[in-house]
Amino acid sequence: MTSVPSDPEVSSDPAVSPDPVAPVPANEILMGLNTFGDAGVDADGNPKEHARVLRELLEEAKLADAVGIHAFGVGEHHRRDFAVSAPEVFLAAAAAVTSRIRLGSAVTVLSSDDPIRVFQRFSTVDALSNGRAEVMLGRGSFVESFPLFGLDLADYEVLFEEKLELFDKVRAQKPVHWEGRTRPNVNGLQVYPKLQHHLLPTWIGVGGTPESVLRCAEYGYPIIFAIIGGEPRRFAPLVNLYREAMAKYGHPMRQIATHSPGYIADTDEGAREELFPHWLDQRNRIGAERGWGPGNRGEFEAMCGPEGALYVGSPETVAQKIVLLKRNLGVDRFDLKYSNGTLPHQSMMRCIELYGTEVAPRVAELLASH
Repeated sequence: MTSVPSDPEVSSDPAVSPDPVAPVPANEILMGLNTFGDAGVDADGNPKEHARVLRELLEEAKLADAVGIHAFGVGEHHRRDFAVSAPEVFLAAAAAVTSRIRLGSAVTVLSSDDPIRVFQRFSTVDALSNGRAEVMLGRGSFVESFPLFGLDLADYEVLFEEKLELFDKVRAQKPVHWEGRTRPNVNGLQVYPKLQHHLLPTWIGVGGTPESVLRCAEYGYPIIFAIIGGEPRRFAPLVNLYREAMAKYGHPMRQIATHSPGYIADTDEGAREELFPHWLDQRNRIGAERGWGPGNRGEFEAMCGPEGALYVGSPETVAQKIVLLKRNLGVDRFDLKYSNGTLPHQSMMRCIELYGTEVAPRVAELLASH
């Protein structure tokens, strides 16, 4: 495999950062938001139509932009629980109603998609957003896309490996030469539309295995760790492995990010009481599919604690927890998954508002003082 430098060219357009994935200073952290477009229930307890969820999601993206959030990501799924199955279509709509926020996927399931089409769709979003697009590639935490698109789960590993290699070649914006067994070869063809002045910022989402970390470093891409359980500080060895591997492969350092679920309200007690029933419903629904035992209040409270993976509480509590994450792992960016199962739209809007207007400034203040 031959990877290309991921340094974008400097643009004269102020809307395009010279290098949107360069590491940030030690006393700073970028603040993003993620959602899967969770399909909750209406005021009468009936499941919301996906069309309504998507329209509400657009309102959430607009608010995130208005309160100064760095990035907004939507995850790809193919099941009743979540409304987003075509992230790029939603992001194109979001590009038209936002002006500053970066727009990306969280994640795009590359294994069950065509790498050339993924690049074309995101390069289109990049043009419509004036250089604000980014893509996060991953294998996803669910497998519904495999039978849906006629793929064999036995090819789980090779599909991702080969398609990532092809995507990397397409991303270079040069004639593509590629051979593999999961799709027809490409012999010197160009892929359009091309991006202006930069390469498409491309992340790889990992769940916490050394193999995934090393693969990301081999390509020289920024990395995002999905930390949805346990203690975030336990990811320190993997963060260090990424830094070491990037140096070994001769790549300039890229941003390191984490993604974790959470919820912000005016008080710690209020945030926990509001979120718990929605967290429990989603936890047990997914857990039943995966053979987990039922969740409980004790598990929830432990995850909400200072060392847990749920970022739940008042703005001060969540800010302190993000600062602790920065100090323990030295990450450049934190993405909060603010949607949680059946959590109401208005509650999520309030969470986004608090995240941008109170949590982000408080995090900046705390980091600047050390």
